[in-house]
Amino acid sequence: MEFITFAINIAIVIFLVIDAPKYGKSPILWGVLGFFFSAIALGIYLIKTGRTVWGWVITIIFGLGYIIVVFLIIGLFSLFFFL
Repeated sequence: MEFITFAINIAIVIFLVIDAPKYGKSPILWGVLGFFFSAIALGIYLIKTGRTVWGWVITIIFGLGYIIVVFLIIGLFSLFFFL
């Protein structure tokens, strides 16, 4: 499972590095952002380059996913910590 996630992350980085110069953006900056923040960086990049529909869809879906994961971790931690 980790391999699939890492492969998707690398694919996002490659896309950002190749596509960024076409829009006058720094490929190094977007590559680093894509590596560390993956889909959120991709969504923001798409918004910044005028592809707003896909950008907002990706940003909202993965943003909500991250928020749900954080709340689940906090909930599990508090469940085990306070019992």
